[in-house]
Amino acid sequence: MITAVALAAYAALAGAVVPVLLARVRWAHRVPAAAVLAWQGLMATFVIAAALAVYHFVLTEHHVHDGLAGLLSACGLTDPLTGDAPPTLGHALKLAGPAVIVLMPVGWLVRCAWRDRRVRRRQLDTLALVGQPAPQYGATVVDHGIPAVYCLPGRRSRVVVTRGALEVLSDGQLRAVLEHERAHIVGRHHLLRLPTDAFCRAFRGLPLARHAKEQTELLLELIADDRALRFHPRETLATAMYEVAAGQVPQTALGAGGSSALIRLRRVLTPQPRPHRATWPGVVTAAVMAPLLPLLLACGL
Repeated sequence: MITAVALAAYAALAGAVVPVLLARVRWAHRVPAAAVLAWQGLMATFVIAAALAVYHFVLTEHHVHDGLAGLLSACGLTDPLTGDAPPTLGHALKLAGPAVIVLMPVGWLVRCAWRDRRVRRRQLDTLALVGQPAPQYGATVVDHGIPAVYCLPGRRSRVVVTRGALEVLSDGQLRAVLEHERAHIVGRHHLLRLPTDAFCRAFRGLPLARHAKEQTELLLELIADDRALRFHPRETLATAMYEVAAGQVPQTALGAGGSSALIRLRRVLTPQPRPHRATWPGVVTAAVMAPLLPLLLACGL
């Protein structure tokens, strides 16, 4: 029972307390890629800790700590009371709770991936009918008056520019936002957004789900901004972002505008201090160790 309570407390910290604190840290905007990794690790931590907590709540305390079988029993991977007896309905029910916690995000991940692929395919088919290639920009132009620039990621990735954007953006500004969109495609940011979307749908109402989705989407935009700033001046990118901020993008697309434009504008116009040398190693270590701690806790108590 002590193990179950400790694991439940760990899951509660990962699911409700740490997300609020992580969403407020200052270093996240300085090293957005590391922050994305931190959110991914926190989601994995919650799933593992919650699944082990549920299992240990229903598992009898008669652990057998002898050899590999005892270690697996203590970790909740085998039931020491079964011996050589065939599995019963009771044993299956013990695994039902943890299995649901693990399979819910996995199932939503598969469903979201299938949905996104289907939607992108339909969007690409429509784009082939209404879009006009612009080889000089490596993009496709659509006849729409509202300025917008976005990308459709995936194997048949496309960068899309509206006619309105061409009218208000200078050549340098246009190339700056196009570099932003190419960063999304090269970095495969849609694959990083996918598990967050699945987790949010699996655990609706959980603070971690809400914060992870909001912060991951923002951080991916910051990563793309940083790549664009390697090749273009801050003022050029900021002006372009302002012009396309109100542009709406299709579902599954990644756009240079959006609701986070104000936060990003301030960041682009204000040079960020260099992160401490220990930030990246520290975040990577924490992101890897946090999901392992529940396993060590389950095996050690």
